[in-house]
Amino acid sequence: MKEHFLSLRDERATIKLGATLSAACHHAIVIALSGDLGAGKTTFSRGFIQASGYTGKVKSPTYTLVESYLLFPKTIHHFDLYRVSDPQELEWIGIRDYFNEQAICLIEWPDKGISVLPKADLELHFIYQGQKRDVQLVALSDQGVDSLKHFIDLLQNPKNDVTGILR
Repeated sequence: MKEHFLSLRDERATIKLGATLSAACHHAIVIALSGDLGAGKTTFSRGFIQASGYTGKVKSPTYTLVESYLLFPKTIHHFDLYRVSDPQELEWIGIRDYFNEQAICLIEWPDKGISVLPKADLELHFIYQGQKRDVQLVALSDQGVDSLKHFIDLLQNPKNDVTGILR
């Protein structure tokens, strides 16, 4: 397991965090996003999805449970499980079909589907207290460690404009 902590200035920094992690994820990956309401999970997802090449509006899948973005050669599935009361509800939407070797899956509120979801490769824990936003990135698999390593390399490369992420 590998961890990395960041403090985020504002919404723009949260979007940039998503964009930078998107650039670091070169393969299919499952990313679990945890944190209270308003902590930045959907904002992060918007940055990730738009940096991956999607030019339309990124909607929160609060009511639809999942929004899929077909971006050749990969697909991003953005899940919001906030309204799920029983993990078996996810079986009814065919949740297992979304997880494959071509898919990046961003899952908000993963604890709501813990018994049916695959294990996350990377967890992001968003902590929002007043104006302060912190995020803990935790790699849980070889794929997660690889993506986190690439992410840290991008942060440390002076050629990359990631100054908006850090406080």
